[in-house]
Amino acid sequence: MAMSNTPVKPPLRTTLPNAREFPRFAGISTFCRFPLIDTVPSEQQPVDWALYGIPYDGGVTYRPGARFGPRAVRDASQYIKPVHLEHGANIAQVFSLADAGDSPVKPYSCKETLDAACEFAKTIGQPSHTKLLAVGGDHSTAYANIRATWERRGKPKGGLAMIHFDAHLDTAGPIWGESWTHASPFKHAIEEGLIDPKRMVSIGIRGPLNTADDLQYAHVHGIQIVTYEDCTTDAGISRIDDFLERIGPDETYLTFDIDCIDPAFAPGTGTPCCGGFSTAEAFDLLRLCAGANLVGADVVEVLPDRDPAGITALAAAHVMFEILALAAVSSGLNDES
Repeated sequence: MAMSNTPVKPPLRTTLPNAREFPRFAGISTFCRFPLIDTVPSEQQPVDWALYGIPYDGGVTYRPGARFGPRAVRDASQYIKPVHLEHGANIAQVFSLADAGDSPVKPYSCKETLDAACEFAKTIGQPSHTKLLAVGGDHSTAYANIRATWERRGKPKGGLAMIHFDAHLDTAGPIWGESWTHASPFKHAIEEGLIDPKRMVSIGIRGPLNTADDLQYAHVHGIQIVTYEDCTTDAGISRIDDFLERIGPDETYLTFDIDCIDPAFAPGTGTPCCGGFSTAEAFDLLRLCAGANLVGADVVEVLPDRDPAGITALAAAHVMFEILALAAVSSGLNDES
C-alpha cells in the first residue's frame, strides 16, 4: 500500500470550542475559552501555561476598581483566536492551556492577599512544569505571581530576569504608612532576591514624577529604564534589543501594566498617564521580545468601570495572547505542522 507524503499534524495540546458550532458569546466564560484546569484531559497533561485571576485592588493609590479586572478580561478574551499571524504560532497547537480560576483574596489586607495568592499559585498544575500567567487586580498582585514563579523554578540564585511594561517604575517606598502597594511590588521582589534588578528593563516609563528622587532606586540598583520617548527612536529600540541579547536564555518574567498604553487607547485603568503607546505600538514592542525565555507573566490594572466599550479589557486580553505567542516562539514549536 502506497504511503502518503502528507505530513501528519500533531494533536492539539489545547482543545477549544469550535466557534462555528458553539458561539463565543455562549457558555461559561474562561480566559480565551481555554478549559478549566480540572477538566483538562489526561492526554493534554501536564498543563504548560495556566491563567488565573487575582481580583484585588486594595493596593491602589488613586482609583479603585481593578478587583473586577479578571472578570472583565475573561469576558473580553472570548474573541481571542489561537493563531498568531505575525509569529506564525498556534498557541493551542504548542501548549496545553487552562484557566485555573481565581486566587483567594483578603480584601482588608494587601500582604495577606499576596501571601494567599502566592500559596494558591504554587499549587496550580504541575509546579515543576506549569507556568503561570496572572491577571490582576492592581500591580501589587504581581509580587504574588513573581514569588510563586521563583519558588516553582527552584528559587534560582540571583533571581529572575524581568521585562516590565509600565508608565511607572513601581519601586516606591511606603505610601500612607503602607509598604505593600501597587507602587512597590518590584522593590519587594528585588529586596527578597526574586528578581535581579541588573537584568531588569522597564519599558514605557513616562509622565510627571513626584520628585526627581523617584528614579533613584532604579538607578542605584541597575534597572535599565527605556522611556516612552526612548522607544520613539531607533536608539531606544536598540537598547531593548541589547537587553534581550544580554539576558539570552535566562529565565525571564514579563509584567505588563495596562497603563503602559495611552489612556486614549486604554482608559480603563486606575493611574492613567497621557502620552503613551498606542495598542499597536505596545504589541510591536512585545513582539520584539521574541526569544526571551518566559517562565511567568502577569497583566494588571484593568479597571472596568472606567472602560468605555470594554476597550481596555480587550487590549489586556490581546496582551495575554501576545505573551503566550512569545512563549510559543521561544519554545521553538511555532509551526502548525
